[in-house]
Amino acid sequence: MTVTAPNLTMLVIDDEPQIRRVVKNALSTAAFGAPDDPEPPKVRVLEAASGKEGTDLAASALPDLIVLDLSLPDQPGLAVCREIRRWSSAPILVLSARHEDTEKAALLDAGADDYMTKPFSTVELLARVRAQLRRARQIMEAVAPTERLMLGDLSVDLALRRVERAGALVHLTRTEWALLRAFILNPRKTLTHRQLFVAVWGNSEGDAQQYLRVYVGHLRRKIEADPMRPRFLQTEPGVGYRFEPAVED
Repeated sequence: MTVTAPNLTMLVIDDEPQIRRVVKNALSTAAFGAPDDPEPPKVRVLEAASGKEGTDLAASALPDLIVLDLSLPDQPGLAVCREIRRWSSAPILVLSARHEDTEKAALLDAGADDYMTKPFSTVELLARVRAQLRRARQIMEAVAPTERLMLGDLSVDLALRRVERAGALVHLTRTEWALLRAFILNPRKTLTHRQLFVAVWGNSEGDAQQYLRVYVGHLRRKIEADPMRPRFLQTEPGVGYRFEPAVED
């Protein structure tokens, strides 16, 4: 029996008809799905011209991915992002004409998964959409607590809280383990300094960036073959860090 990939629903929230048309055409004609899918999924693209319309559509259609403009006529895109993230785990890709790092960090803190500045190329848009769909698929197929994650010569057992590198036990402190676990559970997602600080220390008080610079440095020295050129723990300047599980030859 041939098993086909499930259809995908995507939602574009933008008050500019031309932008909606460009994004819809790009998403509708692109091929998505895993490399081993016998048939790529069909894509349905919904459109909304305001924050309220977008929130209502997101709640009723439950899209697999949302492209959200930051400037909407009735409410800020940041507020829409926060509202949708309260009940949806669908990837949210934000479009904005602004470029400030503080704004990017605020959006990621609000639950956005990626950020693109206008004007943008549809090639890059589709690449980012594919990356977010892959990440969502990885989360659905996430490592069970009893399984071991293999990253080249590095192995991490989430259930046993055990890390080995080239067969040798790696001793992690409680804080280092909490930080590594937060990264592993969010593969390929940029986590802001504030998000990581709350995940590890349980609150948002203190100099998150300074604390994390120290502990990420400690963790890199223990799990990276070359801490100065890390493969797993990537820095997103001015924003935070990203865990990249792929191991290159």
